Amino acid sequence: MAYDLQAVIAGGEVLRAASRDLPAARLASLGQSLSLMPMTDALFDSVADGSDTGALGFWRLPGGFEKTLADWSTAGPVAYVEAEYFGGVGEQQAAVWDGGTIVLGPLHVKEGEPLPPAGSAISQALRRLGVVASAGEDEFSAVGLDRHRHGEGWIA
Repeated sequence: MAYDLQAVIAGGEVLRAASRDLPAARLASLGQSLSLMPMTDALFDSVADGSDTGALGFWRLPGGFEKTLADWSTAGPVAYVEAEYFGGVGEQQAAVWDGGTIVLGPLHVKEGEPLPPAGSAISQALRRLGVVASAGEDEFSAVGLDRHRHGEGWIA
């Protein structure tokens, strides 16, 4: 089975306020008062500033968008996450901005690499956003990121 996600994750109020002037933005609720904004093609096109994509080593971070994420983070921590898996094999990346600066990452767990003791890149980012996982689960599951297998599923 495949899993792919490219999204901004932040507190619901932070993300609602930040995306107010982005008609292409679509939000979905996660657990623990977080929201997710998938990086759809329409959103990508609307926020890209024409500079090179792939900033900070991400596959699908629009050119210049890291500056926007830094601006949004003045209202609260904001994460950008990417994951791509097929048949249980894949990669994930994450970074967190807070107070206008990057405070975590970018973290990148490449295909075939063991997870670090601190957990997956996305779980570490979620922890930085305040997510608390209960026994037997990680932060990824705690907020429900396993509910949809593809980014578009969050807004369908």
